[in-house]
Amino acid sequence: MEVIAASLRGERVRVARLAGDRLAEYWLWDLARPDGVGDVLTGRVDAVMPALAGCFVSLGELTGFLPDSAGGKGLSDGTYVAVRVTRAPQGGKGPRLAVVDQPAGDRVGRIREGEGPLLELCGRAAAAPVLVDDHALMARLRPALGERLRYDAGCFDAVLEDEVAGLAEPAADLPLGARMQITAAPAATMIDIDAGSASGVAPLALNQAIMPELCRQIVLRNLSGGILIDFAGLKAGARARLGEGLRAALDADFLQPAFLGFSHLGFAEIVRRRVRPPLHEML
Repeated sequence: MEVIAASLRGERVRVARLAGDRLAEYWLWDLARPDGVGDVLTGRVDAVMPALAGCFVSLGELTGFLPDSAGGKGLSDGTYVAVRVTRAPQGGKGPRLAVVDQPAGDRVGRIREGEGPLLELCGRAAAAPVLVDDHALMARLRPALGERLRYDAGCFDAVLEDEVAGLAEPAADLPLGARMQITAAPAATMIDIDAGSASGVAPLALNQAIMPELCRQIVLRNLSGGILIDFAGLKAGARARLGEGLRAALDADFLQPAFLGFSHLGFAEIVRRRVRPPLHEML
């Protein structure tokens, strides 16, 4: 059975999707500074950039990028256009935009706010009850979620609290004693697999065994963009045998990342869509 738990701490809502006792997704919803995904705004084209196949659009305090493929083609400097935020600002870059089919206003500003990660998750897990530990938050959510809401002061129990605390660390334990180390950079995220106490296990068997947990950690931390994985102790000839298992493990991810194969340096290359900021940036 799936359950969604929402715990308010200050101005942040911690959101967890539990499949049985297993944490399947984790999000931070900052009520004071929402990430903006799904917001619809009136923007003003500041600069058309043919070399980038798009244009920069002023949204007020932020400037977003509107690709030609998302409705930017044919716009000119100074044009007001209604846009939706499809990717939050992250990695030092502004939001990504797409044109929406509605009239633009005559000044830059927000038309309507996006639903936020909690309501988005509730839409994907439509049958899951939503446990909330704060009555004011329940009142805010009631119009959208109605009878799905349940008050539970302990919806984040001690076990869940411990696992969530671990997500702040750039490392995680994997099956058979292996461990993953995460190094995030603006251009890509590097994951190094250390065999650790599993050094006596055959490398192919070890790397196959860690696939589901490795991919779960990618989802929990919302790692996205280019992801490079250095599997433990694999010879070049054995790498291809990991492809099927990695694709199967990635299939459980709602963002449907793509496994591109192995680089000449031996890294597994994955591309996962950037939508909301990764957890390490929010922390």
